[in-house]
Amino acid sequence: MNESTEKKFLIVAGEASGDLHGADLVTHLRTLYPNSQFFGVGGKRMRDAGVTTFFDIARMGTVGFLEAIAEMPMYLKIYRTLVREIRQGQYTALILIDYPTLNLLLAKKSKSVSCPVFYFISPQIWAWRKGRIDKIKERVTRMFVVLPFEKELYDRAGVDAQFLGHPFADQVKLSMTKEEAVVKFDLKPGVRTIGLLPGSRKNEIDSLLTVMLEAGEQIKKQMPDCQFILPVAGTIDVDYIRNRVADNSLEVRIVEGQSYDVMHCCDFLIMASGSSTLEAGILMRPMVIVYKVKRITYWIAKLLVEIKMVGLINIVAGEKLAPELIQGQVTADNIARESLKILNDPKRYQEVQDKMQKIQQALGEPGVMRRVAQSIFDRLQN
Repeated sequence: MNESTEKKFLIVAGEASGDLHGADLVTHLRTLYPNSQFFGVGGKRMRDAGVTTFFDIARMGTVGFLEAIAEMPMYLKIYRTLVREIRQGQYTALILIDYPTLNLLLAKKSKSVSCPVFYFISPQIWAWRKGRIDKIKERVTRMFVVLPFEKELYDRAGVDAQFLGHPFADQVKLSMTKEEAVVKFDLKPGVRTIGLLPGSRKNEIDSLLTVMLEAGEQIKKQMPDCQFILPVAGTIDVDYIRNRVADNSLEVRIVEGQSYDVMHCCDFLIMASGSSTLEAGILMRPMVIVYKVKRITYWIAKLLVEIKMVGLINIVAGEKLAPELIQGQVTADNIARESLKILNDPKRYQEVQDKMQKIQQALGEPGVMRRVAQSIFDRLQN
């Protein structure tokens, strides 16, 4: 069913993953609203999908309280610009993607002018600040959750929430076989390959890349027949990474983008905590997860966060499929030791992969963003 009346949407994403989800959603909404216009905050993918962006997401992916404070003037400018847009009352709906600190404030402003609010990827109310669920009930027209257990939390609170699957069910796709990837990325066939994934934000890389390289050197000493590869996120300047690894003895293969193909060709991953751990789980790649921020940021988070695990793959599984090294535990010795425990234990390695396969099934069938677009369309029609 098509809607011929012109619609105007304001869509806000704050980081690389949101840019990807936003682009997919806009593409599907355009099939339902052919004459629609999209404005907001996003990155290259959303612009390629036809979104006119007021701000780019390049500087918005900070991790931690102190890091965010340093960028406060930028965030205030973004917030004030978007509030001015909302107050004009010209938008059919506000579509928010993750990024709760900014987006819940925008949701409040949007409801004040009777503009429907659709929120994709729930704030992690199951981890911290559970009281936000009352604000969500008041401000959000419909919440789209991406983890199966989240819907029950919202149902109990009386929030209109839907679980239509996780977008990774569509997005985690391979463009080549493992054998083809080994050739393309100039890797040695038959040699165990370890992926280094220090994150998609510069401050993550500054915190984690050096210690990952040091851990790789220790692994290489104990397991000489191995090689290393590092996929560079689109949000990071590849030359910055090349300079950081130039003096390292590991001869790390650096690949721009193609993170799924890179992860799939690896036997093991050393990863920054984040949504990429769930992507790696879908690809059934065993891993060790590392998380490190500024000391005061960590202690503030420790006071607020109510869960015992940081890795999304572990949270979804309800158990530690992947070892987690947090803050002071993030040392080269610890990373190497935990990695070798799994690499040198074929039985444990296989058990981890078997459990990851069950997680993949729980995240739903492909077609997630098409279903979300249809749900937004149906709700606006009603």
